[in-house]
Amino acid sequence: MRRYCANEIFSNDPTSSDPMSIDRRGFLTASVGALVAGRAVAASAVKRRAPRRIKAVLFDALALFDPRVAMTLAERLYPEKAASFVQVWRTRQFEYQWLHVLGGRYIDFLKATEDGLVFAAHQTGVALSSDARAQLMSAYTNLQAWPDAQQVLPSIRDLGISLGVLSNMTPDALESGLSRAKLRSVFSHVLSADRVCAPKPARAAYRLGVDSLNLERDQVLFVAFAGWDVAGAAWFGYPTYWLNRLGALPEELGVVPQGTGSDLYSLLSFLQAQPA
Repeated sequence: MRRYCANEIFSNDPTSSDPMSIDRRGFLTASVGALVAGRAVAASAVKRRAPRRIKAVLFDALALFDPRVAMTLAERLYPEKAASFVQVWRTRQFEYQWLHVLGGRYIDFLKATEDGLVFAAHQTGVALSSDARAQLMSAYTNLQAWPDAQQVLPSIRDLGISLGVLSNMTPDALESGLSRAKLRSVFSHVLSADRVCAPKPARAAYRLGVDSLNLERDQVLFVAFAGWDVAGAAWFGYPTYWLNRLGALPEELGVVPQGTGSDLYSLLSFLQAQPA
């Protein structure tokens, strides 16, 4: 069932340019944060000062949970079309949530993911039975942790750093995934953008972190899985680390993270080298 948020405020500026004349992905990436949570602050405008010690780390959920499960399931169900099917699905699951927000009709990430799944099946011409639908959705309702999570996260916490999750995923999916992986006790905060009805890269979503942790932005390292999330977090004012597990190309959004690595061991090394 579609969820609507009573506290949504959206711009109706008649002087704004027609979004249909702009590349859709560019429009969504550039516009959603400003429309749902105020004007974005360019990274270049942030005052430069000596780095402060990181006191907390916020993780995007996919830095902790492996989304490749969706591809594995798709390859078993649709071996000849799995790559194109999953590509369409992954694109639409984010676009649909952002489009709903821009239209003032919030839906949570699982609803957007399921709607994107149905579209991907139509787009690529595969048969989506109720059983196949349930199997594919289990990639997000039955989250599986990356192999290094159990080994490294306690070591990061032992540095005296608080750990949290800040994700567009639903609270139930996050809590059940962490509990299943026996990681829930490692995290002091598990934050879903559902709380503010504004998915990342909206500033209201990133603000959940500092409000919950009661820290300054430059004391909180945001660990992103996606390049666009690196940009959104940096625009908000967080120092960022790109956990680029899948070797993706950097987005052209004018942001460079403070650190980049392909696994949590690289993040641990980065944090061990921070100022005392």
